[in-house]
Amino acid sequence: MDESFEYDENDLKEIEEGLTIIKFPEFDKVSASAPVFYNPKMEFNRDISILALQTFQKELKEDINICDLFGGSGIRGVRYKKEIDGVQDVAINDISSLANEFEEINIKENKLENIEIYQEEANVHLRLHRGEFDIIDIDPFGTPSFFIDSASYSIKKNSLLCVTATDTSALCGTYKEPCIRKYNAKPYKSEYCHETGIRILAGFVALTLAKYKKYMEIKLTHSSEHYMRLYINVKKGSKEADESLKNIGYISHCKHCIHREINYGIASSLKDKCDECGEKLIHAGPLWLGDIQNKNFISSMIAISDNKKLNTKDRVLKLLNQCMDEANAPVTFYDIHVVCKVLKISAPKFDLILKGLEKEGYLAIKTHYNPLGIKTNASAETLKNIVKKLAISE
Repeated sequence: MDESFEYDENDLKEIEEGLTIIKFPEFDKVSASAPVFYNPKMEFNRDISILALQTFQKELKEDINICDLFGGSGIRGVRYKKEIDGVQDVAINDISSLANEFEEINIKENKLENIEIYQEEANVHLRLHRGEFDIIDIDPFGTPSFFIDSASYSIKKNSLLCVTATDTSALCGTYKEPCIRKYNAKPYKSEYCHETGIRILAGFVALTLAKYKKYMEIKLTHSSEHYMRLYINVKKGSKEADESLKNIGYISHCKHCIHREINYGIASSLKDKCDECGEKLIHAGPLWLGDIQNKNFISSMIAISDNKKLNTKDRVLKLLNQCMDEANAPVTFYDIHVVCKVLKISAPKFDLILKGLEKEGYLAIKTHYNPLGIKTNASAETLKNIVKKLAISE
């Protein structure tokens, strides 16, 4: 990283996110090679984080200490300190001395105290500060996989682990080998690959935590734009960790008839052929098959939003309401365009399909992953029959 970058303090750009003022040098392109940067596209991510961390703090009913592991300009850590009630100390870490410099500038700009700046390799920072943080936020450029072991070792019981992954091409199955190498899981590029990617990442975290007799309860996950984000309540107990790993398993998918099924168990026996049509099944995993949304936690986030200044609030609330609807929904979803392509028909109106499923007594839930995605407990064959009938009647 280029630490010889020179800048004029009078030429710095200033922006306002929430209640926070941030100064930073401008670059033509946001990238990992920039000496220090501000990514405006991640404001949505940070706004959601404000609500999630505040909700967790209120559930904990005590002051919290936060680690922002990849500080950059300091925007995330500074906002956490300024905009969340009940924050005691914030540690902002970045290996770049220039990033540290801008973190210092932005802490002073916002007149904040009890924020400590560190210049340490991320894994070293986590291991040197074991048990100090109630919240660890891992938001790197690319994969978080290199840091999950140190976070699992370091994080205290009943804490919140926030994880961002921007290597969606690996998690979604575009590049299979990197996913196997980084997450020890085989992906599959299906119509629901973003959900599969989140479940692969969640499974990787669960298996890593278990080494340290820790287990997780997922509060919220979402796939937005170029990244995936998980909010995980980490708890401790060897028996509970063993029990939680019963949520690890595989998704098996048939490209021919879009039938899919789930199999629990990290070493479970998987069928070669589809029960519905006899074609070859493709398997993804091991991954997390348990809940990936917590209705009560998300509901509390929505309630808290009334008291927060968020520039992307409308978009945040739309996402949170969708995620709340998805809580306790079946694993995977159906893309109506894919269903109709298999049937070789034109797609009926989306809302009619939802009503058709509900009329037959099935769940029909819109998903945030895809505007044409439906989560349902109807089988693929049942869904295809309902869609076919609707197409004929239109």
